Amino acid sequence: MSYFYQYMFKKEDVYKVCRMGISGVVFSVISNLMMGQTQHDSIPSKITLQQCIAYALKHQALIQQSMLDEDITKRNIRIALSGWYPQIEFDATLNRYLQVPNSNYPNTANPPSYTPYISLPSVSNYTSGGMLYANQMIYSNSLLFAARTSKQLRSQASENTENIKINTYVDVTKAFFDVLLTEQQLNVLKEDIVRLQKNYDDAYNFYKNGLTDKIDYQRTQIALSNAQAQKRSTEEAIKGKYSMLKQLVGIPPEKSLLVSYDSSRYESEILFDTTKNLDYNKRIEYQQLQTSLNLQNSEISYYRWSFIPTLSAYFDYDPAFQSNNTNELYNINYPTTWLGLKLTIPLFQGLNRLENLSKAKLQSRRIQLGMTYLKSEISSEYTVALGSYVSNLNDLKIVRNNVAVARDIFNTVKFQYDKGIKAYLEVIVSETDLRTAELNYLNILFQVLTSKMDLEKALGDIKIN
Repeated sequence: MSYFYQYMFKKEDVYKVCRMGISGVVFSVISNLMMGQTQHDSIPSKITLQQCIAYALKHQALIQQSMLDEDITKRNIRIALSGWYPQIEFDATLNRYLQVPNSNYPNTANPPSYTPYISLPSVSNYTSGGMLYANQMIYSNSLLFAARTSKQLRSQASENTENIKINTYVDVTKAFFDVLLTEQQLNVLKEDIVRLQKNYDDAYNFYKNGLTDKIDYQRTQIALSNAQAQKRSTEEAIKGKYSMLKQLVGIPPEKSLLVSYDSSRYESEILFDTTKNLDYNKRIEYQQLQTSLNLQNSEISYYRWSFIPTLSAYFDYDPAFQSNNTNELYNINYPTTWLGLKLTIPLFQGLNRLENLSKAKLQSRRIQLGMTYLKSEISSEYTVALGSYVSNLNDLKIVRNNVAVARDIFNTVKFQYDKGIKAYLEVIVSETDLRTAELNYLNILFQVLTSKMDLEKALGDIKIN
């Protein structure tokens, strides 16, 4: 007996260990899934352009709406194609006659005239019936039209999502560059303020020591105040641009965000092959119109062949119950059953088919004109984007050299001023030239990146995986 209890206790302990192990594994899997989901949906406080785009493509409200529209389109297609399946209905009735109708029957007891007629109830006090109706469509022009256009409707919905994703990609990139540009401008202003503060301290010390008059340090004070005011304005502008970036990416407004910038990386990506040929078929907008034209041509075919009859098969089963007592109503059934084919021929519909056919042809012509206009618009967009990119790229080469020259001039003038050779006015001028050159370089750099993005969009090279 003691051996039995010892065995049972050991077995129970094993079960406890197994249950704890299984529970731990399940809990670990669930935790990992939840943590993985959280990490996948989270966004770092310091974000790169690629992270911005990836997050926007998943969380941007317009993209999510478009993906829901794709699902709605799929459901609508299934609804339209459900007519190919058997349609089965059942109707049931239960009646209580308050006044039973009578019918006249010949009086068989009084031949040959069989009169006077005998009036008897034609139905029982209680009746109940039903109709089981099954219909199977064999041929229908409308259902064939739904089947032919299902693939095109799916393509139309997916192309709309693709178009929104491309626009989101471009808008987020431009907003990201705008924030970067403003932040880099702010960094330039901060460096300029540091130089101006040092210049102000030097000029004030020279004035206190009697080496210069007060005009030098007062001029520096004015330049310093202007730079500080410009810095505050830039800081306020950054807030609005960050807010715009969060909106485009789909980040909550209360979420803190900083962009991550690698100037060497972006400078290495400014080059683009300008010898590419323009292909309208690569543009998503042109693909959308092509899909719309295919759908319209299918509609023309539908109205052109809508005179073809509709054929279906049907089956009816109608049970019938009668009784003068409710408790005996369903004891005996008097059913009726039949099977048949139904052919519906549209003989005349008030010229409805012809008018719809003419309307569909006009709509097709309108889409073709839209495609012609879109080609012209794409060509113009490409020409403007190419010209802007080439111009900005040339300007970038010039301003990059200007920054080096302006910095060399400032260092030389500042050295000569410290030695008493140059007037302080030349230091202020060279400082202003350096700041202007650095800001111009940043402006042109991000204009090149933006115009490159416009050129890629015009050529249809932006593809969203």
